[in-house]
Parts: sequence; C-alpha cells; structure tokens
Amino acid sequence: MVAQQELSEAEVDRVFHALATSTRRDILRRTIEREQSVSTLASEYEMSFAAVQKHVAVLEAADLIVKRAEGRERLVRANPEMIARARALLARYEELWRSRIARLDDILAEPVRSTDSDDTSSTSRTEEGD
Repeated sequence: MVAQQELSEAEVDRVFHALATSTRRDILRRTIEREQSVSTLASEYEMSFAAVQKHVAVLEAADLIVKRAEGRERLVRANPEMIARARALLARYEELWRSRIARLDDILAEPVRSTDSDDTSSTSRTEEGD
C-alpha cells in the first residue's frame, strides 16, 4: 500500500479547477466506471471532439485521469490514487468545519453568566428612579 502524500498547493488548484465544470466531473465519473476512448467520451456530448479533448487534458493535468495510447485510440481511465488524495483533502476540510461547529455549539450551550456587580448596579438605578 502506498502512503498518500498531501497535495501541494498547485495540485489542489489543478484538482479544484478540473472539478469546477460539470462536463469534466461527468467525464471523471464515466472513466471511474470503465476505461473509455476519447472518441467514445466525445460522442456523449453536444460539443466538438476538440472541446472534449480539452476537458480531458485539464483532468489529465490534474492527474485525475490517465490517458494511454492503444493503436490510434487514446484510452482514458480515472486515477484512483489522485481521487483518494483529493478525497482525503476534502475530508480534512470537513473535519475542520465539523470541529468549528462543535466549538460553536459548546459556546452557545454555555449558560449566560451575570455578575453580581452588574445586577446590583442595575437594581440600584431602578430603585433610585422610582
């Protein structure tokens, strides 16, 4: 088993950029299910083959997919290692937010404390005004 390294800032930027478009997320989903040729991927979208190739190139630059040649075809498959690293990053973000929410819950659950001097001074002022 290979130990997962944390993503560098540049890798994080490339991953989030790659996942920012629904077409690229769909290509990634489809290549997780099975390896496919770029031609097969392109046939599912109402865009040019070149546009799909550009989407594939962005995913490949983020290392979310791996492309290989088989004869004249270029086959694309998801890269489970990078997907796992990206998932680990998101899990760390989730844990950060969950701990912040838990701390906020703890603060909101604390009883409101009033000091005796505050109560005395407000009572004195009220009695003097009567």
